[in-house]
Amino acid sequence: MPDWAALLRGTIVSGSCAGLGSSAALALAARLEGKAALRPVNASSHWRSGPGAASCEALDVEHTLVGFTTNFVASLFWAVFFAGWQARRRSSAAPAVLRDALVMSAVAAAVDYGATPKRFTPGWELALSKKGMAIGYGGLALGFWIGTLMTRRDGEPRRPG
Repeated sequence: MPDWAALLRGTIVSGSCAGLGSSAALALAARLEGKAALRPVNASSHWRSGPGAASCEALDVEHTLVGFTTNFVASLFWAVFFAGWQARRRSSAAPAVLRDALVMSAVAAAVDYGATPKRFTPGWELALSKKGMAIGYGGLALGFWIGTLMTRRDGEPRRPG
């Protein structure tokens, strides 16, 4: 029987790290592209505020809070799958977890931009180049990796059942 508490903890920790990691990576990508750091986070509010959200450079509730919350909840969504996957993996070595995190991030990108209706995409394409978007997904992967390593006990992952 699965250890639901451990699975929930893994989801919350890795998802939270992924949400924070992707937001930080998006801000960095924006700055590297000569744009305001908040633009890609604000762009994630496009589902509510329209495509003009990507032009917003200010810190505000309508764009920043909604965009950050949207990205954070999406990170938790993907973390459900990642934590479940990690609970079933034989190898818990840090490099293997990083590889898996990169794969999960690539799956998220493929689904976000290949199968999701445009209105419900992350919206990063409205504010960043493809390279900048890749940096954002890299931050997501690093967050999954760090969060998974944080849930280990004595160097071993906490596994269900």
